[in-house]
Amino acid sequence: MLTKQIVGNIEQEQHEHPNREWVELDWDELSKRILRKTTDKGTDVAIALEDKTPLSVGDILYEDNERQIVIRTKKEKVYIAYPDSITQMGKTAFELGNRHTPCLINEDEIVVRYDETLERLFHEVGVKYEATERRFTEPFKYRGHKH
Repeated sequence: MLTKQIVGNIEQEQHEHPNREWVELDWDELSKRILRKTTDKGTDVAIALEDKTPLSVGDILYEDNERQIVIRTKKEKVYIAYPDSITQMGKTAFELGNRHTPCLINEDEIVVRYDETLERLFHEVGVKYEATERRFTEPFKYRGHKH
């Protein structure tokens, strides 16, 4: 099956489709326009988006009376850091940036992909953290630069 456009998002739906199939992506695949995946029920899906807008969790790739094919992200191992202060938030973000570690910064947490070498960094900064799993809803925004 080939899809070239997003037909909607399940967040705007009033009723859940009875035959929903999921296409699971790594969070960095949300920004890709061309992908080939298999749904959780075995349907082969080729994605070749004409629009440059990144994929979002809940995007509907295909829908008819028989089935609905929807995007979601895979659960990934992550660290979540919980800074106690703006100073600790700044130090943690600075150290992660120095390592070129992509992160998502929310109101009270910093989320990074699992990398056991980060535990030492968290201890040095003194920030509380936990290892867990999460599904991400947005791609990382990489900003390249040169040294």
